[in-house]
Order: sequence, then structure tokens, then C-alpha cells
Amino acid sequence: MHRRDFIGSLGFAFIGSALSRAAEGPTSAGKPNIILCMADDLGWRDTGYNGHPILQTPNLDDMAQSGLRFDRFYAGAPVCSPTRGSVLTGRHPYRYGVFTANAGHLRKDEIGLAEVLKEEGYTTGHFGKWHLGTLTPDYSGKGPKRKPEENYMTPGMSGFDEWFSTEYAVATWDPYDPANKHGGTFDTRNLYWHNGKNVTEPLEGCDSRIIMDKAIPFVEGAVKRRKPFFAVIWFHAPHAPVVGGEEYLKRYPNCTENEQHYYGVVTALDEQVGRLRGKLRELGVADNTMLWFCSDNGPEGNPTEKGRYQGSAGPFRGRKRSLYEGGVRVPGILEWPTKIREPRVVDVPCVTSDCFPTVLDVLGYKLKGKPRPYDGISLVPVIEGNMSERPRPIGFQSSGVATLNDNRYKLVHNPSGKRHRSDNGTVEPAIHELYDIIADPSETKNIAAEHPEIVAKMKRILAEWQASCEASLVGNDY
Repeated sequence: MHRRDFIGSLGFAFIGSALSRAAEGPTSAGKPNIILCMADDLGWRDTGYNGHPILQTPNLDDMAQSGLRFDRFYAGAPVCSPTRGSVLTGRHPYRYGVFTANAGHLRKDEIGLAEVLKEEGYTTGHFGKWHLGTLTPDYSGKGPKRKPEENYMTPGMSGFDEWFSTEYAVATWDPYDPANKHGGTFDTRNLYWHNGKNVTEPLEGCDSRIIMDKAIPFVEGAVKRRKPFFAVIWFHAPHAPVVGGEEYLKRYPNCTENEQHYYGVVTALDEQVGRLRGKLRELGVADNTMLWFCSDNGPEGNPTEKGRYQGSAGPFRGRKRSLYEGGVRVPGILEWPTKIREPRVVDVPCVTSDCFPTVLDVLGYKLKGKPRPYDGISLVPVIEGNMSERPRPIGFQSSGVATLNDNRYKLVHNPSGKRHRSDNGTVEPAIHELYDIIADPSETKNIAAEHPEIVAKMKRILAEWQASCEASLVGNDY
């Protein structure tokens, strides 16, 4: 049997088991600084290092060539809010009710990464898109259906000492210009909040720079105080409204106007990643800083009429909101010079919910209280070069569809019974689809009928995982 034929068991990590490697983790250089950078709606192909023929992303390219480049890195969901929650908790968002964008909030009973790191002596900061609750109890730009009082949860309520954040997306250039508003009405409450106070004075130019203008002083202050720091930098780019600055549009003179705006926005984001990396080197802390980069889901837009949604999922099927690969497989990089001395390409499936257990493992932190299931795994063995397969599959749920991704196979469960066109041209129900992601990463051939035993086993594992998520959702973990 080929080693990638193996289908793991459910095998959740519980407190005191997979998250308690303590001194075995790579901690010899002291507590590392931790930075989690995330783009918004950046497709898998939307970087130079992943083969985009036009986009200029020299800083991300250099980062990928200096650390771990994850070729099978997955967002926890095909839309933004759920993915962001998975990063901070290590758990699938269906466990705590963040099913889609602008829905629910990060529950107070969840254990967040910022809260854990504060216990470990870190100073913590959030910069950019929050999307895990409203920032004031009496208003949301999404309207009364957002239930702002019920879903009031700010970064400060989730363990962040310093925060400069937005409830949801804002324009990528001149966000205070009413012409660039996101939604029906211009209101500064839909823009930035700094430690609970709405920023009403206009901030001009590149939104990625505006965010980094706040993140870098936070880093400088932590270094000056000799404190380890945890910075979450969640860019809005290239989410709508996609507005590029003139200086960036000029970098793509042979492209359409829509392409110029999208590509310019991505290049502006890349420039800020480079600015951050340069500042870490200038401060002398780059070597022992874990710098992560990924996207929250696949690219926005209908592939036939995209407008400014010019993102690319490359060879993968689907886009944002889809659980096919193009909706959840995203760029993923980890740079940590002290521990990753030689650049490597990682083809082990990894997911945003792995960040939480990885950081805890590195620190040797043991969670307290009632044991609860975690969907992520520690990637310390990947960092150390000792993992060639994921020990258990990754489960996904969104909009009534569920999938299970293992090292080789992917099961798609679509109980709505949408019909699937088979290879011989007939149309038949495809409630369960099976794909060989190694041989067929574009998910073009449903092989469920050829491998009923694999389908049966993966169906059982998926059903067990969904039942576990449901038990968490009703509060059994708290």
C-alpha cells in the first residue's frame, strides 16, 4: 500500500495529550515572538512564488524561499470569520457558532491564543480586520440583524492588550473617502477602532500601510521593554472594496483597469510584509520571531465575470465560499530563522487551526480546566522535519456541505443532493464524492464508485467529527 493511501482515525487532541510536549519543543533560544499575518481573499495563485505570471510579490517570494512553504495549507473555512476564529482557538468554528461571515462571535468561554500568551508573559496586539464580533454593543454597519449587543466581542475582550481593528472589511485605499465605503452608508464606526475608541480623523492612502503603521510601534515598544510579543496582523487586502493607489496601478501598465487595482492592492500588501520583515531585522529580533502568513479563504468572484475580483485559485476547483480546493487551499508560509535554517517545501496538509496547538507546543504550555477537543495539531514535528504525513484528517463544514481531507483522499458530502455530471455524460446524484488529491488536485474525477471501502471509512470519520462539533456547539466543552 502506498503510504499516502492511509486514512487516519478521528483522534482529536485533548488537553494534556498532544499539546503537552513541553521541553521537547524548539524553545532553546527563549520564548519566540509570534506574528500571524493574514491576507483577505487572496487566492492560492496570487503570489509570485506560487506561479502567478504577472503579480509582483517579492517580499512574500523571499519569505517563502527562506522558511517553510506550505503547498497544502488550508484556511479553516471558505469564508473569513470562521477561519479567523480557527486561528485563535485551534478549533473548528462550528464548535462555537461562527458559521459564516458576520455571524455569531468568538465566545468568551473559548480559550484564545492571546489569553494564553498573556499568561506566558507576552504583550499582545491585534491590527486590522477582526470579524469575530462587533466593536460596540449598540452599532454594527451590518445592521440590526447583526445583533450588535448580543455579538459584542472586541479584541480587547479576547486577550489583546493593544488593538487597532475594524469589525469587517474596509476599502484598501483611502477608506475614509465616502466614495470607497463598504456598504450602503458611510459611517466612521465601520472603520478603525483603537482600544475601544472610534478613529474619526481621516487616515489616508494604503490601508495595508495604515495597519502596519500601528503594528510596528507595538513591536518596537515590546522590544524596548524586552517583552516577548504576539501580534496578529490581519490585512483587508485584497477584499472588496478593491481600490489601488496610483503608484501601484502604474506598476501594471499593460493590464486592464480591474487587474491594475487588484494586482496593485496585493503588491501594496506585499510591500508592508517587507516593511515588517525589515523592521524585525533592524530591531535584532527577526531570528527568534515566528512569522506566519496565509489567506483566510480562496479568491472572491465569479470566475466568468469577476470585475475587480481578479484573484486566482490556480489549478484548483472552486473559489471563496466553496469547500473544493480553490475555496480553502491558500498560500501558507512560516519563517523562523532560529529553527528553520534551511528552506523547505512542505506537502503535509496543514490548516489554520494548527497555529494554536503549535504555539502552545513550542512554549510547553499545558491548558487548564475541562478537556475539550481540538481540531488542529502541533506542527512542531513539521518544523523539525520529522513529519511526512498528517496523523489525522482535516474536517470542514460550510453552508450545508462537509468535507474530510486526508493525506491522499478527500471526501465531499453534499446532502442537498445537487447533481453531478459523471465521466460518461450522464447526470446522477453525487451526495458523496471522493477525490485523489495527490493524483487529481483539481478534483476533476469523482472516484467514489471505485473505492466504496474508502468512502465508507471516511463517511464514518466525518460523521463522528460532525457529532463532536455539535456537542461542542451546545456547550458541552465548557
